Amino acid sequence: MPRVFITGLGFVTSIGNDAPAVSGSLRELRHGFELYAPFQKENIPCKVVGTIKGFQTDSVDQEDWKWPARYAIKRETLRTMAPHGLFAHCSMLQAIEDARLTPADVSDPGTGLFAASGGSPMLTAYHHNRMHQQGVARCSPLGIVASIVGTLNFNLVAAFRILGSSCGFSSACASSAHAMGYAYDDIVLGRQKRMFVVGAEDGNLDAILPFAGMRTLSLQTDPAIASRPFDAGRDGFVGTGGATVLVLESEEEVARRGVTPYAELLGWGQASDGYNVAISHPEGDGSAAAMTRALAATRVAPEAVDYVNAHATSTLIGDVSEARALKRVFKDSAARPAISSTKALTGHGLSLAGAMESGFCALALREGFTPGSAHITHLDPECAGLNIPRATLPTAPNIVLKNSSGFGGANVALLFRRA
Repeated sequence: MPRVFITGLGFVTSIGNDAPAVSGSLRELRHGFELYAPFQKENIPCKVVGTIKGFQTDSVDQEDWKWPARYAIKRETLRTMAPHGLFAHCSMLQAIEDARLTPADVSDPGTGLFAASGGSPMLTAYHHNRMHQQGVARCSPLGIVASIVGTLNFNLVAAFRILGSSCGFSSACASSAHAMGYAYDDIVLGRQKRMFVVGAEDGNLDAILPFAGMRTLSLQTDPAIASRPFDAGRDGFVGTGGATVLVLESEEEVARRGVTPYAELLGWGQASDGYNVAISHPEGDGSAAAMTRALAATRVAPEAVDYVNAHATSTLIGDVSEARALKRVFKDSAARPAISSTKALTGHGLSLAGAMESGFCALALREGFTPGSAHITHLDPECAGLNIPRATLPTAPNIVLKNSSGFGGANVALLFRRA
């Protein structure tokens, strides 16, 4: 099989806005949570968010936004963006620089882009309200492309002059993991030699608060214990936004350009629960099937996996479902891999999660550490027998499995190997 490598990373996250900052937070288990000002009202039960520092995107007018001075963005580019489009644009610039890509490499028929986001609820609501209250003639002609699902790929493909494959993915919290898998396929099948994979979310009140209606958000007021996957006292997830961009390239391109990859993407698997629109299968059937298919597709034995970056979001049902799936796939308790959920540090990035956490796995593989699972005081008895380190380990994994799950029981498992 042709081989696929990760050669560049870009991050705007609650735990850092570039690879060195993110790596430091993962090593030190430093979280990115704060009491979020728009949530500090009596009628809002959740209080904590994984906030993005250094950016101000609360206004519906893009000209009011602020971002780090290192990024030069033209006004005509900015005016069609959602907040997460700005995060992704900055992450793209990082990833291009990190992978040492030239403008000709980026705007090439062999270079494509797959993206995932939930659109911008804030801008969608604003433009719809304006239409109903002031009439169509007072609506921005750019309101649709700045707000609907797909705004991320619309903007990035245009801004960076992408000529190859482009598509947006929508499978809720599995979206950017699906984008990773299909980008891998495009390269292996020879359709593309390089793919950008992008996940991003606004991470603001309109993007996160609706989940309070599902009773899935943590009600904790202490940022240090609000997100605690696998802990017996967990009470829901903490929302976050931001962006991550990964550059995937064929082995031939890596050799031609003489770059050092972060990791190899070995392959992937997916499966559906076929159970419930919003709740994971209680026994983790779909997640176990996705992991099994990924292992079979890559011819990797379960005992060869050193580390699993779990999807675990810190919800009561979801964490148990995944724990049961992990026990089914990794049957030998003495040979079980280290398992952690980095959402204990970042919060849950929704459709961003798969790409962001794949980026974390790539950092761990190249830099030689295994992220721990933070904020666990009392391990859920359902997790007994799993190898869940409470601190980051100074040892390098060789093979890493990354799980993602979304509404409707969509499950994706990605496998990475140290390059």
